[in-house]
Amino acid sequence: MKFFFPDSQDQVDPSFDFVTEERSSARMRHRDDEYAHEVFKHAPFDGVLVSKAVLDSGRYSLAQKHRMLRSGVRDFFRISDPALQTMGDCGAFAYVREDTPPFSVAEVVEFYQTMGFDYGMSVDHIILGYDPTDSNVPADWIERQALTLNLAEDFLARHSAMGAKFTPIGVAQGWSPKSYANSVLRLQELGYKYLALGGMVGLKTADILKCLKEIRPALASGVSLHLLRITRIESVLEFGDYGVTSIDSTSPLRQAFKDMRDNYYAEDRTYTAIRVPQVEANPQLVRLIKAGKVDQTEARRLETACLKVVNAFGRKMASVSETVDLLVEYERLYEDRRTFEEIYRETLEERPWEKCPCDVCRTLGIHVMLFRGAERNRRRGFHNLFVFYNKLQGKKASRQALSASLVTSETR
Repeated sequence: MKFFFPDSQDQVDPSFDFVTEERSSARMRHRDDEYAHEVFKHAPFDGVLVSKAVLDSGRYSLAQKHRMLRSGVRDFFRISDPALQTMGDCGAFAYVREDTPPFSVAEVVEFYQTMGFDYGMSVDHIILGYDPTDSNVPADWIERQALTLNLAEDFLARHSAMGAKFTPIGVAQGWSPKSYANSVLRLQELGYKYLALGGMVGLKTADILKCLKEIRPALASGVSLHLLRITRIESVLEFGDYGVTSIDSTSPLRQAFKDMRDNYYAEDRTYTAIRVPQVEANPQLVRLIKAGKVDQTEARRLETACLKVVNAFGRKMASVSETVDLLVEYERLYEDRRTFEEIYRETLEERPWEKCPCDVCRTLGIHVMLFRGAERNRRRGFHNLFVFYNKLQGKKASRQALSASLVTSETR
């Protein structure tokens, strides 16, 4: 099973100094900052996914957008490894509230072809709802499914007429196991050999499996299946049993700084990152200082002291107790109800960053555990991608070894 990483301009500055927190004055973001596949010796994914809606949303500057359109997706992302593939989609969540997608089929096919993608997904419209009983289906859901299938038909015709080189992927939308299976059947009738299931990101794993179980008998031999924005590492082998051959998600990256506790992936568990907020950049601290509830000078003193003791702890020149005491003292300035004292103590005592072989942990040391600014947070997200991908590969290897063992036993 392949894992594609959706890009959202998540880059890191290799010139950033984690002790002084300064960066090179000559730094140019697009030229100098590194993508995840450049940080590691081997990319922690099989491909990069780029959404047209994200490209048009303003997350990329106008200059970056023009540069990508001019140079193509591989050159823009500096992808030199021929094994690392590229996939494009429309980013349907960005226009989910619209009555119809903002892109024409011709525009999207032209975009994929011009950019040089390996794979391109048909234009789709997400169905925001799930009813496994099919008992009271809103007209809007039926209309969106019909529109998605009509657009997929036009997409394939346009792809053929243009002689486009990318592999077309037909997107299936549904609201129940049966409706997804019906979409899959129709897309195969149109001629698609690669299908993607959209709109499942909010579903429970059990519901995704129910849909896949219904789809499996309808899936023709040789047809590949992609799950959009789904990882669920604990169920990935079961997904594969039902025909899923590729997935994509930003969850491992986002958990590094969006989750309250599960910020750092380890082989068998997760850890909570150590919060040392920036006085001038943390919204909560800024509000408290402006309201006169926190003294800015004292906040800066504690921020500096925490960074100093964390650096010392990383070099084994400070104890767990004195490090935790300072972290908690700073925490009390901006957090009056919750404390991470025991969680920090556990993280520091176990020193998980020293057990990880990834390029990020080996380079950053304890700084990968600090919840503080994009340079640390993104790198921790890159580490999470590494751990997730290794788990995915490990599960695949275990399944292959088991299959080989069963075959050997049967031939004896």
